[in-house]
Order: sequence, then structure tokens, then C-alpha cells
Amino acid sequence: MEVTLNEKEQKRLKVLNLVIEGTINHRQAAEVLGLSLRHTKRLSAGYRKEGAAALAHGNRGQLPEHALSGEVKLRVAQLARSKYAGFNFSHLSEMLEEREDTRLSRSSVRRILLKEGIQSPRRHKAPRHRSRRPRFPQEGMLLQIDGSPHDWLEGRGPEFCLIGAIDDATGKALYAHFQETEDSRGYFRLLEGITRKYGIPLALYHDRHSIFELTPDKLPSIEDQLAGKKPLTQLGRLLEELEINSISANSPQAKGRVERLWNTFQDRLVSELRLAGAKTLEEANLVLLDFLPRFNRKFAVKAADPQLAYRKLSAGFKPQEYFCFKYPRIVGADNVVQFGPHRLQILPSPGRASYARCKVQIHQGLDDRLAVYYEGNKLSLRDAPLEPARLREEATSTSQTGKVYSKPAPDHPWRGKFRISVDK
Repeated sequence: MEVTLNEKEQKRLKVLNLVIEGTINHRQAAEVLGLSLRHTKRLSAGYRKEGAAALAHGNRGQLPEHALSGEVKLRVAQLARSKYAGFNFSHLSEMLEEREDTRLSRSSVRRILLKEGIQSPRRHKAPRHRSRRPRFPQEGMLLQIDGSPHDWLEGRGPEFCLIGAIDDATGKALYAHFQETEDSRGYFRLLEGITRKYGIPLALYHDRHSIFELTPDKLPSIEDQLAGKKPLTQLGRLLEELEINSISANSPQAKGRVERLWNTFQDRLVSELRLAGAKTLEEANLVLLDFLPRFNRKFAVKAADPQLAYRKLSAGFKPQEYFCFKYPRIVGADNVVQFGPHRLQILPSPGRASYARCKVQIHQGLDDRLAVYYEGNKLSLRDAPLEPARLREEATSTSQTGKVYSKPAPDHPWRGKFRISVDK
């Protein structure tokens, strides 16, 4: 029987040979080997009886009881190449436990896949020295919001944008939904969903997108300049009405928590969308609805202060009067107010017979329903008959093409100023 001894065991063999030859005794051998006298005598007796094999560890050449079988390793490698292709090591270990009834640690999955030549798809950039800002102590004190345009379906469907919010204190993904593009309507839905479920947060941290603040080239109106009013976007107006502090970040790194959230989503969520075979916006949102609670259970942490900072909604709070787009208008002499292609006839109210020449506010809801308010009171409406000129336009358009063309909106590019160059 051939036995291979390591260096420590070879040293013991050499010393025990000296004991057998009578050059040294057991006590001297124990001092040289750093062992107890009893253990030295035990080794000596085993060596005399079995030879050098007695000095080798008894488990040498045997697999541990908890060692993974070849079948398990082969199955993990096959799943990583097929069903869960593109999943990182941590995510794959979670999926194996949740869906394949195979509980393996991340290190075991990593060791199996690396041995099979399967690298993790996630690549980490070289670290840079940055000082991380401490978290806010209470949930609801600061929310970071952002949009992430990305090829979420990996070519199986159209590209769209993920709108989401993360709490600074806990790292909890409070709300997220897919939509075609990043726009104000998406952030209105985000804030409405958060306030209905949790309450009104104290502050929002966001980038300098024109959705949040006006660009320098858009000057305030003369009325706003005379009144000393700061011009606001529709979303800025909503934040002011809800008394939410709006904080603009100077760089993507400043809102690092939501940026890291997108990095994680573009890895894990993309893999789960692929696993579910999502091809449309609706299917992607269904996968997201199932993904968010599991993500929060995995990654959210407890806030330093368990008390919530969200402000509760008052008993008379009417969401439809806040989460809408608001436009000022002046009522015509015939009590009709215009809004794009719409003509709204304002009806008399018990306290006022006519609203001619009054300044009113049109509310356009997220479902595109229209309402007119005067001094905070909602007015009764009905559709007004179209003007004769408008009727002639529609009749001409319909007779020529069979289609009805609406008048370009006030902010349409065709209504912009055109510069005419003259050759000298």
C-alpha cells in the first residue's frame, strides 16, 4: 500500500525512527515534535504496528460527508448555461433555492461554475476613493427618485424606462414601474403611489432633469416676474403644494443609492424578465410587481430610528386635486374656456351666474379627464358647441382625407419662430 506523507508527517517519521533506534526517548521526541508524551507514544505504537500509513490522516483520500455529488454539480452547470444564463453567482444561488429546491451557498455555486469555465456576467469597475454620506436616520426623510432607460427586455420587445424611488434610510425600493419614456406623468404616478401607501415624504433627491426644474433658457412670464414668483415645472408645482423639499443633485455620484439600485436591477431584474419570457410593457410590470417585495426582503436594512418620518394625509385630502396637471386660462365672454381641441362650457353655480373673463385653472388628470376650478371650487361643465370656423376646418379635413386633424398645440415646434436667411 502506497502512502504519501506531507512535510509534517515526514518530520514525525524521521523522529520516530530515532526513537525506534534508541537514539532518543519518547519524552525527547515529544519536545521535538511539539506533542504531548501520550500522543507521541500513541504514534510510535501505531508506527511499529502499521508502518508509515499510521502517520497519515485517517480521512485522506475520502470525500467529506457534506461534499456535493457530481450529479448536483453537473445540474448546476447545466442550469447556469441554459435556464439561468446571465444570472450572477448570488442571484443564481437564490433562484436554485427558490425554484429548483437546491440549497447551495454562493461560494459553492461560484466554485462549481468557475471550475466549469462559467464566469459571472457582472463586471465591477475599478474602485475609486469616495466618502459615503451617512444614511438619514428615519424612513421617509429623504427619497431618491430617478428614471433608467434601458433595453430591459434584451431585444425581445421595445426599450422603455423604469421609474422608481428608494428610501435613503433603509434602501427599500418604495415604488417602481415601467413606461415608454421618462416624463412628468410617470413621476406623478410614482408620488401618488408612495403617498397613498406610506404618506408624504419630507424631501426628494433627484437629478437636474427639465422635468424637475426649468432650464435657464425658459424665462418666467412677465406676470411672474412682476409678482416675484419663481417659475416651476408641473412636478415642481406638485412638490411645492405637498410641501416636499426638492433637492437637485450636482452629479450622478451624489445620488449614488438610486444609481446602485439601477445597477442591481439591470442585473437581477433583467435576468428575471428573461426567465419569465416577458416581451411587452404589461408583462414586464407584472414581473416587477413580484420582484420588488423579494428584493426588499433581501436588501433593505433597518433604519437607525424606527419612527417613520412620513406625514400622514389629512382627512380632507383629495388626491385628484394634487396629482394632475394644472393650466391657467381666462374664460371667454360666452363662459367657454378653451383647452387644446376642447371647448368647455362653464355652467352657472348657486353663488355666481357668470364666469366671463375670470381666471380659472384647468386640471388635467392622469387619466386625461378635465376639470375647471375657480378660487379652489370645482365648476360644473359640459362640452360647448364648436365655433363655425372650427366646424368648417373639420368638414374640409374630413372631406379631403377622411381624417380629422386637430390644431397644433401652443408648444408645437411648428409654432416656433423661424429665421429666414436672405442671400446678399
